[in-house]
Amino acid sequence: MDQESLNERETRAWVSFQHMRIEVNVVLARMLTREFGLTEADFVILLRLSNSPQHRMRARDMAAALQWDRSRLSRQVSRMETRGTVVRAPSEGDARGYDVTLTEAGCAAFQAAWPSYVAGIRHCFADVLAPDQLDALADIADTIDRHFTAEHHPGGLDDPAKTAGARTTAAGLELPVDVEP
Repeated sequence: MDQESLNERETRAWVSFQHMRIEVNVVLARMLTREFGLTEADFVILLRLSNSPQHRMRARDMAAALQWDRSRLSRQVSRMETRGTVVRAPSEGDARGYDVTLTEAGCAAFQAAWPSYVAGIRHCFADVLAPDQLDALADIADTIDRHFTAEHHPGGLDDPAKTAGARTTAAGLELPVDVEP
């Protein structure tokens, strides 16, 4: 099978990117579990809901925004309902669908975890890089995101999940520039 190989520079960049991404995500996920009893998936959903109007979001829209299939979201929501951090509510205008709604306990869990999460991002990422490195990395991410949106996202530039201004990481985590829960 004839395949092009990555050259040395491309291989180094790809391997370094993957290693960095995994290492930072592992540290943050372990902190969430150890300090707050939250999984990364819990936190992703709590973050989405905390930034949504009325702390509520249609399940199908959340699944699309997180790039999860509906069954994965349904299983995760069931686990979170058991712990009391979210509830399902009927969707307005869609009798077959449901909304995922943040509970007071879910809001409290997110508000407790968010400052530590931000501190972890600073410790493992932002404070390690110089301002020009942060700018370069943001430019690189924007370039790749534009390519992804145009070439690989189902709705391209017109997809509601992309035009809502959200930046979603590989783990499905929407990170706004500044969050005040």
